[in-house]
Amino acid sequence: MTEQETRLAAQKTACETCHACPLGKTRTNLVFGVGSASAALMFVGEAPGEREDATGIPFVGAAGQLLDRYLYAVGIPREDVYIANILKCRPPHNRDPLPEEEDVCMEHLRAQIRIIRPKIIVCLGRISAMRLIKPDFRITREHGIWYQRGAFDMCAVYHPSALLRDATKKEDMMEDMKRIAEKYRETMLST
Repeated sequence: MTEQETRLAAQKTACETCHACPLGKTRTNLVFGVGSASAALMFVGEAPGEREDATGIPFVGAAGQLLDRYLYAVGIPREDVYIANILKCRPPHNRDPLPEEEDVCMEHLRAQIRIIRPKIIVCLGRISAMRLIKPDFRITREHGIWYQRGAFDMCAVYHPSALLRDATKKEDMMEDMKRIAEKYRETMLST
């Protein structure tokens, strides 16, 4: 086990004992994150859904399967990236995370980012983008636009669940994913 894997495992253990908000009492499983502990590319969604809560793995339901298809289409192996959410526990009925829940879980996400040290962070959906890129982020206008935030190149794309509800956004998502793949390959070549 690498040092980063060991540190991530310790952070996950710390997260498993967290009951700083009521969601820790209602979860079936903690949904910490999955992927390469040394990933250059990290995807961050908002919160686990029902399938994720059942399995403890982020993005395994219908939205996750769609994300997998986009990753495959642009040549990025899922096992090479790291995928997490802001919240580590499922909100009831898949409602949007409350700001106070995000506040509590942000330290867990920050710890994951510090350990993994990705070069690129892609926000999956407006909630993640509003928290990580800027509070007034508008996903319909700003998806696919790159921002420099500290040491990270960041952008946001539509959340895969939004694409399941509105297929007209799928073409925009494909174009955004192509640009992400291009930046990812450039990053890998320069390291």
